[in-house]
Amino acid sequence: MAAEYRIAEGSLGGEPTVTVSAPDGSVFAVLALRGATLLSWQVRSGAAGQPKELTDGYRDEAELLSQDGVRAGLLAPFPNRVADGRYRWSGRDHDLLPGRLGDRTIYHGFARETPFELAGATATSDSAHLLLRTGRIGPDRYPGYPFALDLEVEYTVTGHELGIGIRATNVGDTTAPYAAGWHPYFTLSRPIDDLVLHIPAHTLIRTDASLIPLRGGDALLPLDRCPDMDFRTPRRLGDAVIDACYADLCPGPGGRGQTVLSDPATGEELRVWQYGGYMHVFTGDTLARDRRASIALEPVETMTNAFNRPEHTTLLSLEPGRQREFRFGVTYVSPEH
Repeated sequence: MAAEYRIAEGSLGGEPTVTVSAPDGSVFAVLALRGATLLSWQVRSGAAGQPKELTDGYRDEAELLSQDGVRAGLLAPFPNRVADGRYRWSGRDHDLLPGRLGDRTIYHGFARETPFELAGATATSDSAHLLLRTGRIGPDRYPGYPFALDLEVEYTVTGHELGIGIRATNVGDTTAPYAAGWHPYFTLSRPIDDLVLHIPAHTLIRTDASLIPLRGGDALLPLDRCPDMDFRTPRRLGDAVIDACYADLCPGPGGRGQTVLSDPATGEELRVWQYGGYMHVFTGDTLARDRRASIALEPVETMTNAFNRPEHTTLLSLEPGRQREFRFGVTYVSPEH
């Protein structure tokens, strides 16, 4: 009988983790249960050599707890920002930062800091499957979000691919606003300047100086009118500074959109795929450590500040007893494949 993938529990300082490794040592992944956060994903290129680190995650417990850079954070119940920390839903006003004056920026939801539990783990000779779950998003836990959600995150690890599905079930008695996303940082070489990026999107989301999208149709800018941000034809990143959301992704095989990061020097590729949604790109220029050592390629269900955009109400609405899933992941392609 062929050897199976190994799944082991461990810790990062005082934070519990789960490690997945292929029987031949060609794949290695580590998740923290806090936020169901990917800490490391390593894949071996070719038959020889050591697995190569493809992500730029939290390195220690202090970084994980600080959440600086939101490294590989799972974003729920909202991705990116809610303007001024306030929104209106079903005729009621909500304040996510009650009593705060001055900077009222709030980022990326609550799931990324929430403890999950390992609810299931299975392994075969060619894959490992993890199910993580939390029921901690409730009306009394987070100011300004009086809704109750159960969250499940499924990770599937195979020889060259990491697949993720995040599911939310509304266990409350009122319709909740909800959207999800992922905030991973990827690296093939450092710095990222010589890497080539391909984003199969037709539209750029225009924002104000606070990175909040403009109102209504003013937020939609055809990339034909913005060539410096157009990556429909793959091109070198160079010194481009990007913190922007791309819309109207062209679906590829199987209906999933695919953003590709490649290294011309080695022939390696990372294909970040998603079913629906938007792609937010951040070149890491403001990170506290290792600026531009990696690039965030973020599959998200909605654009920034969706909680305040009437055109997103239908998409956001999660009715009592209903469940919704957002699926995405990344495939590593080595020169040998």
